[in-house]
Amino acid sequence: MRNRLGEETSPYLRQHADNPVHWQAWNDESLEEARKTGKPILLSVGYSACHWCHVMAHESFEDGATARLMNDLYVNIKVDREERPDLDKIYQTSHQLLTRQAGGWPLTVFLTPEQVPIFTGTYFPKERRYGMPAFREVLVAIDQYYREKVDETGERAARRAEALESMQVASANDFAELSRAPLATARERLASNYDPEHGGFGGGPKFPHSTSLELLLAHSHRAARADTQASTIVAHTLDRMAQRGLYDHLAGGFFRYSVDGAWAIPHFEKMLYDNAQLLGLYTHAYAAMGPPRYASVASATADWIVRDMQSPQGGYYSTLDADSEHEEGKFYIWTPAEFDAALEPGESALAKRVFGLEGSPNFERKHWHLFLAEAPEAAAAALGLDVPRCGELLEAARAKLLARREKRVWPGRDEKLLVSWNGLMIAGMARAARVLDRPEFAESATRAVDFIRAELWRDGRLKATYKDGRARFAAYLDDYAFLAHGLLELLQARWRDSDLEFARELADVLLTHFEDERGGFFFTADDHERLIMKPKPFSDEAVPAGNGIAALALIALGHLNGEQRYLDAAERTVRAALHTLESYPDAHATLLLALKELLEPPKLVVLRGTPEELRPWQRKLASVYEPHRLAFAIPNGAKLSGLLAERAPRERAVAYVCEGMTCRAPVELADGIAL
Repeated sequence: MRNRLGEETSPYLRQHADNPVHWQAWNDESLEEARKTGKPILLSVGYSACHWCHVMAHESFEDGATARLMNDLYVNIKVDREERPDLDKIYQTSHQLLTRQAGGWPLTVFLTPEQVPIFTGTYFPKERRYGMPAFREVLVAIDQYYREKVDETGERAARRAEALESMQVASANDFAELSRAPLATARERLASNYDPEHGGFGGGPKFPHSTSLELLLAHSHRAARADTQASTIVAHTLDRMAQRGLYDHLAGGFFRYSVDGAWAIPHFEKMLYDNAQLLGLYTHAYAAMGPPRYASVASATADWIVRDMQSPQGGYYSTLDADSEHEEGKFYIWTPAEFDAALEPGESALAKRVFGLEGSPNFERKHWHLFLAEAPEAAAAALGLDVPRCGELLEAARAKLLARREKRVWPGRDEKLLVSWNGLMIAGMARAARVLDRPEFAESATRAVDFIRAELWRDGRLKATYKDGRARFAAYLDDYAFLAHGLLELLQARWRDSDLEFARELADVLLTHFEDERGGFFFTADDHERLIMKPKPFSDEAVPAGNGIAALALIALGHLNGEQRYLDAAERTVRAALHTLESYPDAHATLLLALKELLEPPKLVVLRGTPEELRPWQRKLASVYEPHRLAFAIPNGAKLSGLLAERAPRERAVAYVCEGMTCRAPVELADGIAL
């Protein structure tokens, strides 16, 4: 018999629909069963592209003996962390509180029927190994403890619930002076954690840390004197990530992280949120530093997203799995014989040198994972080729290898559409459209916006996910904040009145339903399901902090529309985070960017004219990296309201420029005018 997951929309939950475990989704029915039976809850949190989630499923959840034990002792609940990030945040925090260790996926949590954690862990093997107990031993031990010490369990659970509830950040400090001190401290701490040999921060496993690199890039640009160390950290890291195995050298796009410190071998998941942030980062780095290789990486990444990760309806899919045919990375790895079979002799000789197949195998089973082992120019010299001919051969080889790879068994694609991650990708595509002068990327982002508004915007509120024609789950802070921010980025690439109105509606929902009167925004709305805690996340994780992106979006909206309430809410958010910003600034890069905008309000450029008049000025502005500037080219026919309506069109194209709180006189656009 199938369990209760077969009718769910989550691909991750549906992967477990045929398990002998009596899995249920998190809902009123499953929680009520725990209360009625008195059984503890076994909560398993993961996602469809999670390799170790698959391993634990094959070892334990598909095993009849283990399933019988789980079914006898527990109410078993499966959660997709991408559909229910609220639950994931709560129980990851619980795991860190109980174990003093970082969490991850799969997350395994034993709960009282009142949803309070008893014991937490991540992956447990079927048999004892890796210094860990067997999963069945854990099942029996937790049940025994729960039954024999029910009073003690209840007391401890109550204390844990109180501890979780008390972890909220204090109220905004209305009297503290906002200063640059956290920005300076963050820059020094990031520099101290920088790996000067391989780039990035720390050792393996090594993650991209896009928000930290964005902060350093902005700092290097705005520093009173050129901060060559900060710019070196950014350039070296971007170069190494794009040269080594973190990057997909055939299709474009990045894998989730490197298992080693040298970016050589990745964990082969490809996540929408990583690629959205890296797309924007490489685009900004190209504008700031100029290397064409950054533009190439950004273009290839955006092209891959449009080709393989955008649905026909317009929204962006979530992930590509790490595994295919039950082996991690099998889709991506090669042998020299496969190169020879796919390519002409001259192409193969060149491609082997460039992509590292002339060295020793760097992956399991005597296979190679591609990386840039030799610069194409050096390979051309070694093979007696001129550089243009080398480029032609290499591009032909790449196209043929990609075509051959596409005939393999593909890794699973999670075609669930998440508003929050779509918001990040809309922002990345909008940046790429502006800086790279690729209007088709703005068109891609526009299709995603139109899909979200048509299918997930209901009666003035968002739904968080979409799959198989069903929009589900009340949206979270990240959904509203990331989408509003994406709309504001897209408005700078091309103007639509409806998108400005949509961004304002999203911001108003944040203020009405998410804002804490003490400052900042809760992760869930005021009418959300009641859980054991109400997170208010300030630190950046795999995605930027929702409070940080909300503050940036509100600052932009406040200046664009002249609405002080948005600026005040942004300042309350930063003030609520001041204590943690001062203590751990390097973990809060996005909020630090918002702090910079409050300390030095952004430059606002509004252009009015015909599309033909405005287009060259848009290109001119986009070609210069200026993270502290908002620039909007608004056609004469736009219907505007409020302060923005005062930026009226004239006979000739005109620019309205404000520096912080000081505005210049309107100036007609003409050659030689500096904006």
